[in-house]
Amino acid sequence: MKLLKTVCLLFITSLLLTSCKSEEKKELAIVDTSKIYIKGTMEAELTAPPFVPAPVGNRSAKRLLVNMEIIEKEGIMTDGVTYMYWTFGGSVPGSFIRTRVGDLVEFTLSNHPDNKLPHNIDLHAVTGPGGGAESSFVAPGHEKTFSFKTLNPGLYVYHCATAPVGMHIANGMYGLILVEPEGGLPPVDKEYYIMQGDFYTKGATGEKGLQPFDMTKAVKEDADYVVFNGKVGALTGDNAITANVGETVRLFVGNGGPNLTSSFHVIGEIFDNVHIEGGSNINTNVQTTSIPAGGATIVDFKVEVPGTFILVDHAIFRAFNKGALGMLKVTGEEKKDLYSGIKQEGIYHPEGSTIQSMPELEEQKKEVVSAVEKPLAQKIADGKQVYMKTCFACHQAEGQGIPNAFPPLAKSDYLNADVKRAIDIVLNGKTGEITVNGKKYNSVMTRQTLTVEQVADVMTYVYNSWGNNKTNVSLKTVREVKNK
Repeated sequence: MKLLKTVCLLFITSLLLTSCKSEEKKELAIVDTSKIYIKGTMEAELTAPPFVPAPVGNRSAKRLLVNMEIIEKEGIMTDGVTYMYWTFGGSVPGSFIRTRVGDLVEFTLSNHPDNKLPHNIDLHAVTGPGGGAESSFVAPGHEKTFSFKTLNPGLYVYHCATAPVGMHIANGMYGLILVEPEGGLPPVDKEYYIMQGDFYTKGATGEKGLQPFDMTKAVKEDADYVVFNGKVGALTGDNAITANVGETVRLFVGNGGPNLTSSFHVIGEIFDNVHIEGGSNINTNVQTTSIPAGGATIVDFKVEVPGTFILVDHAIFRAFNKGALGMLKVTGEEKKDLYSGIKQEGIYHPEGSTIQSMPELEEQKKEVVSAVEKPLAQKIADGKQVYMKTCFACHQAEGQGIPNAFPPLAKSDYLNADVKRAIDIVLNGKTGEITVNGKKYNSVMTRQTLTVEQVADVMTYVYNSWGNNKTNVSLKTVREVKNK
């Protein structure tokens, strides 16, 4: 019996010692990133969106020199609308900074002498008071230098934190800093930098001219524009990001805010991997990911079929009415086994063979005979407002349309060939195939519920924009088409 007790005691002691050794090993596996050895010095590559610097790969931790200039400058918000942006590095969002865990970043912030205001920078990747804001407050014509160790891998926002903080952020002072883990992120074929922001202007959405910041709208969170990379159309048309069929794509996506959360989605794609909140945890097979103001995420996916894939904030009116829309153009061979396209098209009449239409409202039936012709400039300005509310979603800010879906209005041979035909389409809609600038389109244009005056205004705006024939569409012409 005594021998049995001794054996049991030795067994329990052995288990405890083994457990302690396991715990000891577990503790030793934790890397103290603050003590990672620094080997050499290098100057950081900084890039403007949508581009990113080269991956860090297997490089050792370095003394990394970051030199960033603050520039206040006027830029284009959308067609005919300009805004005074405050920028890090001359772009909105600011320059992309790429580091690795354990780097010692020596950061020099310069405030251009032509600027009007002092600024600073708060980097969410910094462990220290104000994320560097307390050490970087700098007046025009001066520069400040401070340093910090990158302790935590992840994708982080940086922004100006000078009072009033919201105003500085709302004017475009934000960007992303990536801290890669040791050994770097898994390689992909294409990487891009995208950041959402909400803007608040004195004028209404689309109102022309230099628009100043509106503090009242900002406090109420009533954004006039919600955009990717600082302006409407920054990632559309010739500015679209690109990939080839079969390639893997990584998007570094941030949200500068200052107010609105982004519901980031790529129409026609599924995210294979999502780095939740830009951190180390990864979710898979995700349709839409939430990015809070002042937050970021990394999404990876493989493009399997060709086409134009639309990037949106899925708070969808922001995309189609306020500008939060971009494009990923994928080229390569079609794969009909993965996506067939249209296989069959026909007419569907659930209530029988008689084609029915929605009844017109009484006010739509009334002819506005009292309306008089406006000066051309006023008609174009009013037409822009109608366009932004009615036509923007399908035909885009500069009339470029959406490839393979909605035809362009810019330099459109179809549009310029017959003004009355174009008016008729706006009034009555159109289905079936048409050819515009040598390309075939087979989509649906629904009838628009616009007054005669609104039709004249919006058509005049379209004809006087984007290289079209400058027709001044009269009320008389619209009435003739409507009453024929």
